[in-house]
Amino acid sequence: MAEAVQDAQDTFSGTKEVEERHRIDEAKLADWMVANVEGYEGPMELRQFKGGQSNPTYQVVTPAATYVLRRKPPGKLLPSAHAVDREFKVIAALNKTGFPVAKAYALCTDESVIGTMFYIMGMVEGRILWDGRLEGHTPTQRSEIYAAQIKTLAELHTTDYMAIGLADFGKPGNYFSRQIDRWSKQYKASETVNLESVNNLMAWLPQTTPVDDVTSIVHGDYRLDNMILHPTENRVTAVLDWELSTLGNPMADFTYFLMQWVMPSDQRGGLAGMDLKKAGIPSIEEAVAQYCALTGRSGVPELDWYFAYNLFRLAAICQGIVGRVRDGTAASPYAVAMSERVPVLADTAWRFAKKAGA
Repeated sequence: MAEAVQDAQDTFSGTKEVEERHRIDEAKLADWMVANVEGYEGPMELRQFKGGQSNPTYQVVTPAATYVLRRKPPGKLLPSAHAVDREFKVIAALNKTGFPVAKAYALCTDESVIGTMFYIMGMVEGRILWDGRLEGHTPTQRSEIYAAQIKTLAELHTTDYMAIGLADFGKPGNYFSRQIDRWSKQYKASETVNLESVNNLMAWLPQTTPVDDVTSIVHGDYRLDNMILHPTENRVTAVLDWELSTLGNPMADFTYFLMQWVMPSDQRGGLAGMDLKKAGIPSIEEAVAQYCALTGRSGVPELDWYFAYNLFRLAAICQGIVGRVRDGTAASPYAVAMSERVPVLADTAWRFAKKAGA
C-alpha cells in the first residue's frame, strides 16, 4: 500500500519537460508576459507539471519569480469544458478576501499568443499530498490536515460571493437539476459504451433532487490533491484547480469531499475499511459535525442520494476524459485508465441510489 501511495506521489508530483503536443512559442509568451504581468522580467524557463488531466499546466521560472500558466488544451473540446477564464475570474475575486488561493496575474483570451486561451497565476510553494490516508503522518498530523480541509471549505461556502463581484458567476437555485442535466449531456457527448447503471441514474436523479435553496461559491473538485499545504504547518495555503467552480449548492461540494469515506481504502484517497480513530482521521459523522459547526448547519441528511449524485458526476467527468482520449485531446497519458473507472463509479452510484430508495 505504501508503494502505491508513493507511486501516485511520484507520478503526479513535480514537473517534466514540456510534451511535444503541448509546446508553445516561448518568445510570443515572453512578449505577452512583459506587456501584461506586473513585475515580470525574463528570461524564462518553461516546464510542464506532471499532475492534471484536463488543462495543461506549466511552470514559468524566471530569475526573480516563478509563475504558473494554465491553458485550454488544443483540439476539439466539449461545450463549456476547460473554462480557464472562469478559473481566473474566481481566483481573482477570492484574492480580495484572503482566502487561500494563488495570486491571479493576467488572463489571455487572444489565441494567437500560444494557440489557446490561458492565464498566469503565482506559484505557491508547499506540499501537495496525493492520498487521503496520509501514510507517513502521525495521527495528530492527520487530524490537523483534515480539520484544515474542512475549515477551508467552510470558509469558501460562507464567503459573500456578491460582495466580491461573483453575482454573475452562476445561476442561484436548482443547482442539482442543472448539474444532472449538464453531466448527462456531457456523458452522452463522450459515450463509448452504453451502461445500464448510467441510464438508470440519468432517469432517477432528476426526479429525486433534495431541497435546493442555498447558494454559495462551490469549488467543484474539492479534494486533498487540489490544495497546497504549508511546507511545515498543517494548514491550507492555496486551493487549486477551479475549472468546475460556479455558484451552486454547498452540499454538492461538501458531500463530494465526504466521498473518500465510502471509497475503498485500496483506491487512492479511499478511507473505507480503515481504523480511522487509530489513524487520527475523523469519522464521517465527526467530519459532518465539524463542517456544520463552522457553517451553522444543523446536519447533512440524504447522504446516500448525494453520494449517488457525486459518483454519477465523477463517472461523467471520467467519461469526458475517455472521450478526449478518443478525440486525441486528453492532456495526460494516464487518462486511458479512466475507461476502466467509469463502469465501477456508475455501478457504485446506482447502489447508493438504491439505498436512497431507487
